[in-house]
Amino acid sequence: MAAVRHPTESTPADHATMVGCAASALALTWLIFTRLTEGVGWFGFLLVAYLAFLALFGIVTADRLGLTVATDRVATVAISSGALVLAAPLVWLIGYIVVKGLPTLRLDFFVDDQRAIGPTDPATEGGGSHAIVGTLQQVALALTLTVPLSLATAVFLNETRSRLRRPVRIFVDAMSGLPSIVTGLFIFAVLVVPFSGTSGPLGWEIFNFNGFMASLALAMIMLPTVTRTVEVVLRLVPDGLREASLAMGASRARTVWSVVLPTARSGLTTAIVLGVARAVGETAPLLFTAFGYDLMNANPFDRPQESLPLFVYRFIRQPDAASRARGFTGALVLLIVVLALFLTARFAARDRSAGGRAARRRAVRDTRIGPEAAPPGPPAPGTAAVPAAPEA
Repeated sequence: MAAVRHPTESTPADHATMVGCAASALALTWLIFTRLTEGVGWFGFLLVAYLAFLALFGIVTADRLGLTVATDRVATVAISSGALVLAAPLVWLIGYIVVKGLPTLRLDFFVDDQRAIGPTDPATEGGGSHAIVGTLQQVALALTLTVPLSLATAVFLNETRSRLRRPVRIFVDAMSGLPSIVTGLFIFAVLVVPFSGTSGPLGWEIFNFNGFMASLALAMIMLPTVTRTVEVVLRLVPDGLREASLAMGASRARTVWSVVLPTARSGLTTAIVLGVARAVGETAPLLFTAFGYDLMNANPFDRPQESLPLFVYRFIRQPDAASRARGFTGALVLLIVVLALFLTARFAARDRSAGGRAARRRAVRDTRIGPEAAPPGPPAPGTAAVPAAPEA
């Protein structure tokens, strides 16, 4: 009778079994493809070898430890293999950009722009500070427009019983599949072309190629992503919290503001991070809105403005090696900026949630209600015990 073991337990014998099954699968596949058939390509060889490994590993584990453990082990190996296959292209892409962009990355890249830089100058000359400033300003403006609208839409979809929820949800889902270049064309056709040359406050040409038009296009891209994520997060808030707040006399709006949203705070931060990830690397809508500019322009409401995606797009297409190296450097800086934004958002969310957990623990410790509370200790020497108050 096979020994009964918890599926998560693992021993050196289990690891040796896995290695032996992998070697046997490779040998069996090699025998079939090289001796018994005319063979296939390397992809077919690896696919058949992997399937043979799963089959052999499942059979041997079932014989040793039982069917339950074998099913768990095979599923674990399959899921882990899928994760590695999906992570391999990402790691390769990041490594490629780091290898190409790191040799020409200097501190001057963060403080200089492309003033007086020609195609014959080395890649270490000049910088991309104007693109970094443009990206940060455009994403910040897009977030300022997106977060309130997404939050209000998600609350409407999840916390109300209006008949308009279904058409609004269909509209949000349809916007999720909208190509990014269409948003740029929409802003270009609706705002830039009809109102081009119109001067606004302080003489700024707001409805022209500038960072604000780019932020409008990015906001249209971020809006469905943030809305759907916030809606899912709000669904995870227990209904008991809402019912307790309503039972204490709070209005539904007060319940949403004081109970639901604080509970889902870390999830809201995740939604914002996903929205930034969706829009920060977009290039197509910026071609019709920000347009790009080689010099520093810290005013997103007037004149064309550069961004890191446009910086990479323009320089990577140049024929000379120095310009292409600048493009890879810009791509590396874009990865650094995105990583910094992600870490900042994650740290802020973790800090607040940790504080909330600590406050809840203190409240539970100070309250000590119920039969599980610790019994009172003996009185201190020299003091009289205070009798308990009689029950009403």
